[in-house]
Amino acid sequence: MASMPADEKSLRAMEDGSGSGGGGKKVSRWPGYIHFIFLLTVVMCALVYAPRFLAPSLTSVAGVDFFKPLPSSLGRVEGGQGQSVHSGGGNAVDEEALVLDNQVGSPCASMPSHGICCDRTDFNTDVCFMAGDVRTDAASLSFLLFPPSHATPNPNATVVIEERVRPYTRKWERHLMERIHEVRLRAPTPEETASERHRCDVVHDAPALVMTAGGYTGNLFHAFNDAFLPAWLTVQHLRRRVVLAVLAYNPWWAGTFQELVSGLSDHHVVDLLHDKRTHCFPGAIVGTRFHGILAVHPERTRDNRTLADFHNFLADAYKDDAAAVKPLERGAATNTSPRRPRLGIVSRKGTRVIENEAAVAQLASSVGFDVSILETANGAPLSSEYAAISVLDVLLGVHGADLTKLLFLCPGRAALLQVAPLGVPPIARGCYSEACGMMEVHYEQYDVVANESSLRRRYAADDVVLTDPEKAKQKGGWEITARVYLGGQNVSLDLGRFGDTLRKLHSRAMRLPAAA
Repeated sequence: MASMPADEKSLRAMEDGSGSGGGGKKVSRWPGYIHFIFLLTVVMCALVYAPRFLAPSLTSVAGVDFFKPLPSSLGRVEGGQGQSVHSGGGNAVDEEALVLDNQVGSPCASMPSHGICCDRTDFNTDVCFMAGDVRTDAASLSFLLFPPSHATPNPNATVVIEERVRPYTRKWERHLMERIHEVRLRAPTPEETASERHRCDVVHDAPALVMTAGGYTGNLFHAFNDAFLPAWLTVQHLRRRVVLAVLAYNPWWAGTFQELVSGLSDHHVVDLLHDKRTHCFPGAIVGTRFHGILAVHPERTRDNRTLADFHNFLADAYKDDAAAVKPLERGAATNTSPRRPRLGIVSRKGTRVIENEAAVAQLASSVGFDVSILETANGAPLSSEYAAISVLDVLLGVHGADLTKLLFLCPGRAALLQVAPLGVPPIARGCYSEACGMMEVHYEQYDVVANESSLRRRYAADDVVLTDPEKAKQKGGWEITARVYLGGQNVSLDLGRFGDTLRKLHSRAMRLPAAA
C-alpha cells in the first residue's frame, strides 16, 4: 500500500508550529521536508488501519554450518560496565544466552547462536539480528559477523548473502527512506578475516541497537511514534544492557532526548557516522519493531508488555523533575476547600488555535478545575513538560503533535479531551483514541461544527466546505484536507456546548480517588 498522495506545495503549507514539543532549537537536516512534517504525521494517522503485511521476503543466513539454538531466557545477566578499549582480536564476551528478538512468532526468535536473521514481513519496518562476534566497519557502514574462534574453517561453506537495512519505521514512504542511511550486514571475506584492520578498538559486553536520529524525529509525534517507542519495544527485555549505535546523531537529538537515551541504555552512544574505530559486540539489532500508531500489543511480546509499561519507562526516565511537583500543584484538597481536578490546556501557535482560549480557561475554572496553560514550542525540556502533564486529570488540546504527550498522563485515572476541527474528526480519532485505550486513559473527543470554525469567515454559509466536509474531501482529495481543514482554520468553541463536555469530565474526575 502506498502513502497518501499530496503535492509538495500543499505539504510545505502544512508546517505544524507546535510540533516540536520542547527541548530547544531544532536541527533540520533537510529543511524542505521539516516544513511539512506535521502533514506526514497526519498521513500516518490516516493509515492507522493500513495492512501491516505485504508479504516481502524473509531471510535467514547462518554464518557457519551448525550451531546450537539459543536458550529461551530473556536477555542475559552481565557483570561489569559496558565497554573496554584496547587492541585485540575477537569479542571477549561469552556468546551463549544472548536473546535478541523478543517478538512472539518471529522467525528470528529461535535463530542460532551465530548467524544473521532478517524479518522483513512487517509493512512498516525491517529488523535484522546478528548473533556472534559482530564488528563495525566504518568505511562501508557495515556490521561484519566474524566466525567464532573455535570454528573450523569450512572451504565448502555457502557464501553469506549480504543484508541491507534502513533502520526506520516508515519503509512504505519511499522518498523519506531514501534519506535514511543504509546499513550493511554480512560475513567478512577471508581477506577481511585475516586483516589487522578489523581488530577490535572498543569491545562492548552488550549488543548494539542500530537506530537513527534522522527521519521526522524533529517532530514530537514522530520522535515517539517512529523512534523511541519502537526502540523500547525492541530492547526493553535487555534491561538497558544494550549499546545504542545511532545514525544521523546530532547535538539537538542528544540533548532533547537525553533521559530517554539513558533509560534505554546503560552505555555511551556510538555515533556510527563519525566514530571510525572498530567496535565489537556480542550481537546486534538493526532496525526496530513497530506495533502501530503509538501502540504496544502485549500478545506480540514474550513478556506481555503494554503501552502502560512504556509510560512507566517514561516516568522512570523523568522521575527527578516529576518528584519536584508539590502536593498542592497536584490538585489536592486543603482544609478550606475541596479538591479541584487539574486541567491543562495545550496552547497552540500558528494553526488550529483556540481563539477564545481565555474564555475556555475561565469556563473550565467555573466548572471546578484548576486550570493551567501549557505553552508549546517554548524551549522547555521534556522532563519539565512530563512533570506538568503527569499530574493532570485532563489534558485538553486541539488535534496536533503535542497531544502525543498523552503518554505522560497517569494510566487508569487521567483523560484526554481532543478538540477536532471541522473536517478533521476521523483523522483525530485515528491518531490518539486507540493509544488512550491501551494506556487506560479516558478518551473524549469534541467535534467542532461550522459555526465554531474560522472557515465560516472565508466560505459562504451554504458552501460544501462548511455544510459537508466529507463530501468536500472526497471531491478535493488530500489537498483540501491539508490546505483547508488542517492548515487553514482555527476554532472558537461554543462555551455552552463545550461546557457540557467539561462538566462530564469534571464529574468523572471527582469520582476517582485523589492522586497520591
